[in-house]
Amino acid sequence: MATTDIYTRNNIYQHFQVLKTNRNKRYKAGEFFVEGVRSINEAVRQGWHVKSFLFGTGRLSDWADNLLKTVSTEVNYRLTAELMEELSGKTDTSELMAVIEMREDKLKESYLSENPFIVLFDRPSNKGNLGTMIRSCDALGADLLIMTGHGVDLYDPDVVVSAMGSFFKLPVVRVSDNNALWNFVADVRKRYPAFQIIGTTAHKQVPVYGVDLTAPVMLMIGNETMGLNQNFKDMCDVLCTIPMAEDSYASSFNVSCAASVMMYELTRQRSAKRPAGAGGKETI
Repeated sequence: MATTDIYTRNNIYQHFQVLKTNRNKRYKAGEFFVEGVRSINEAVRQGWHVKSFLFGTGRLSDWADNLLKTVSTEVNYRLTAELMEELSGKTDTSELMAVIEMREDKLKESYLSENPFIVLFDRPSNKGNLGTMIRSCDALGADLLIMTGHGVDLYDPDVVVSAMGSFFKLPVVRVSDNNALWNFVADVRKRYPAFQIIGTTAHKQVPVYGVDLTAPVMLMIGNETMGLNQNFKDMCDVLCTIPMAEDSYASSFNVSCAASVMMYELTRQRSAKRPAGAGGKETI
């Protein structure tokens, strides 16, 4: 694979910096910046298009050397130790970083299992919460995460890092047009007549353990500050909440924490309903 050496903060190097810091230019280029062993490994394992690897001039580990030899890229870049240190977001400079091509945002029924479990996150406003949501969705068996409205950037490096390798495993689709979302929901309802939409709220509604989550479901999670917008609430079959201690000072959970509790209840119910000896992922 062709390798270009970078010795100065030239235009190519500045492009790498822009991918880390500028949302609009990331999307114009259609690519994003990634570092971290788990993230890079999973990106390769899941077939994401790695456009370039970035590495230093020193000796590489067997792991990094193997990726450079086996993963087909367009061009790789060898940077000085100083430039690698500037680019790295880690205390100990990463020996290998990557520029990866974004994937198309498209809602597809092929993402869905026999008993669909979809999560929708409305207008996420915190990078850490979005990354944690991705990780929890992956850990608890969601088929798909849908992002709606204007919120934090899915491809921001902080989101990718906080999601860890789950970022590349879980299908995440950004939807800017609610009509496209409702058309997708209508198609899912036709295919799965028992499909229901469950909205979440901090207000006292039906306790989550009182809702049947064993059938095909979309779990809607609201924005950290404002909750679900009214349009989404109106589309819900049920609004549910997580009961809290009567004497608690807290009035609500962190959104990613609440989502994890809701998703765990879903996996608990489905596991309890599964016949003894039947297959399925082990949950914790």
